[in-house]
Amino acid sequence: MTLKQNAFATVMPIQPADQLAGTYRLIGFTRTVVATGETTDIFGKAPQGYITYGRDGRMMVLITSANRPAPGDLARVTDQQRADLFKTMLAYSGTYDFDGKVVTHHIDVSWNQTWTGTHQLRNAKFAGKRLVLTTDPMPAPTDGQASVIVVTFEKVA
Repeated sequence: MTLKQNAFATVMPIQPADQLAGTYRLIGFTRTVVATGETTDIFGKAPQGYITYGRDGRMMVLITSANRPAPGDLARVTDQQRADLFKTMLAYSGTYDFDGKVVTHHIDVSWNQTWTGTHQLRNAKFAGKRLVLTTDPMPAPTDGQASVIVVTFEKVA
């Protein structure tokens, strides 16, 4: 257990939520198909995004594709362009619990509405300033194959 010193010079253990709290920049987003071991980059080689865990117990994440289309004129965006933009992002917010190993996102708003009201569990590991969140094997929404998703972030604040 890591220790920190408070203003009264007594030593207190760092709580798991304190270890997680902060803002992290996305540096990797991959999927591995359990049956084949094939690993692919979700949203391309350089997706963009952030995840923030507040000390108040709230979290928020936004991830976008590396090759996200940019409509030229917002007043003239087509339905197909809107659909393409939707398919190249994910975003959700809610509260979270962290026990030092597993972070549970209790989602109260989501980009696809199907995650709203769900509890998403992620295995969490720290490596220096990096936070690696990994799912247990689960069916992928794109093809139903059992897959493990790994999302790697680096702490910025």
